[in-house]
Parts: sequence; C-alpha cells; structure tokens
Amino acid sequence: MSLEQEVELIRRFPIFSKIAPAKQKLLCFSSERLTYSPGQEIFHMRDPGDACYVVIEGDVQISVDRPNGQAPLSLGTVGRNGIVGEIAIFGQVPRTATATAATRVEVLRISAELFRSVIRENPDAAIELIRNLAERLANTTAILTRQSGSAS
Repeated sequence: MSLEQEVELIRRFPIFSKIAPAKQKLLCFSSERLTYSPGQEIFHMRDPGDACYVVIEGDVQISVDRPNGQAPLSLGTVGRNGIVGEIAIFGQVPRTATATAATRVEVLRISAELFRSVIRENPDAAIELIRNLAERLANTTAILTRQSGSAS
C-alpha cells in the first residue's frame, strides 16, 4: 500500500480525520500495520502500555481477568475504526484489559509517544478520544451493573 493510500485510510478514522495532512503522513509513516488471526492476543491485561491500536478490519474482543480461575469477563467488541490500548497510554498504568482478535484483525499500531503527540497538538482529536473513553466507561459500567445484579 502506498503512503497516499495509507493517508486516505487514516482519514477515515474520526480521531485522525481533522488533523493536519502532514501529521497524517507522519502517523502512517511511523506506525506499523499488523495482522492477527482469530484467538490471537493483541495485548494482555497488566502488560505495559507502549502503543495503541486502531482497528482497520475485523473485531477485537475486550475482556478482563477474574479471580479464582473464573473465565474472563467480556466487556465487548471493538470493530472497524475503533481504537484499543489508549487507556494505558494516557493513564500511565498497565493495560486495564486484554484485547484478543475475535476475527481476522488488521490494525495500525501507533507508539505511545507518537499518539500522545498527536493528541497534544490536535484539540479535535483530543475531544474524539475523550468521547470514545466516555462511551467505553458507560458501556463497562452497564456490564458491571448487570453482572452484580445477576450475582445477587
């Protein structure tokens, strides 16, 4: 894929759509395109947060470990144009969940340093990131509320 095709691809993502074309090119040039098979782990809960992943194709299952050998708790799926791994970057904490390819997944891996730079320099990207985080928090809260209600 040519650099121009990659830039067209990055423009489809709401978080990157309004940043300067030069920064879009830098993102494409500096990021890594990776493919995962179904069931393959992208990152694991408690891993260091060294990068985030923008989903180009496929679905990524998000889950958290549970105590006493219980099966992981599924928090949902992130699909095309979604982003995973950003919480560890901005919270400067280990990964808060595990991301696993539910289908064949193609992602753009963006280093923590580059992603922070893009967000720092682009208020529209920062607002989109906050919107994504708020939506994810609301979804997780709903799941945990249902879980605690079914445990009673």
